[in-house]
Amino acid sequence: MPVDVTEATFQSEVVERSRELPVVVDFWADWCGPCKALSPALERAETARAGKVVLAKVDVDSNQNLGAQFQVQGIPAVKAFRDGTVVDEFVGALPPARVEAFFDGLVPSRADELLAAGDELSLREAAEAEPTRADIAVALAKARLERGAEEEALEAVENHETDFAAAGIAARVRLAKVGIGSEGFAALDRGEREAALDSLLTELELTQGDKWSAGGLSAEDLRDLLRRAIIGILADLDPADPAARTYRRKLSAVLG
Repeated sequence: MPVDVTEATFQSEVVERSRELPVVVDFWADWCGPCKALSPALERAETARAGKVVLAKVDVDSNQNLGAQFQVQGIPAVKAFRDGTVVDEFVGALPPARVEAFFDGLVPSRADELLAAGDELSLREAAEAEPTRADIAVALAKARLERGAEEEALEAVENHETDFAAAGIAARVRLAKVGIGSEGFAALDRGEREAALDSLLTELELTQGDKWSAGGLSAEDLRDLLRRAIIGILADLDPADPAARTYRRKLSAVLG
């Protein structure tokens, strides 16, 4: 059931509570017809996501300071809080389907929960639930690489190669088939990311000669795969990480 919130309880019931669960605040008034029309849709949406989101109601007539603080100029005004701040909002009595979509944006999907679990079985279920998500495909491929199932890892990402991380994993598997990059990828598996990048950059430099080839792949093919593998590793780094900037410059230098 919705929680009635006042100026005295807003900090604890909304701001602090939203650090644990999303809190949807319905700014309303008893005289407001659209507010009464919207209320059942909000309550159904909260009930359907039992325990995953909190619905709070603020009577703007009795709590005018809250209305002013959050710039409520028309009601119903619905604001979603996460980690103490407003992350989404709408004004007016939306149809139930749009209310449901609003709540969906706040609550992790089943696939998100499976992704957070992190084990291969959960990741496979997540990939089946949302097959277009590259982040899930990459996580599944990494789990398969951990047990040495390279072909299965390739299968997980081969439809997501517009994503840098997915393309990097696919390139890794294809390079492994022709015996290229093994030292670098072994370092990567040990958590030695910079050593892995240094090794792969060295191999990339070796492909600059047009006659260089391996396993039936031309120097151009190998360059492209090594480039993709390196970019895939860099995709896992925070762009602000000094190592990311350093190795992007190194890659640019090698590619000319």
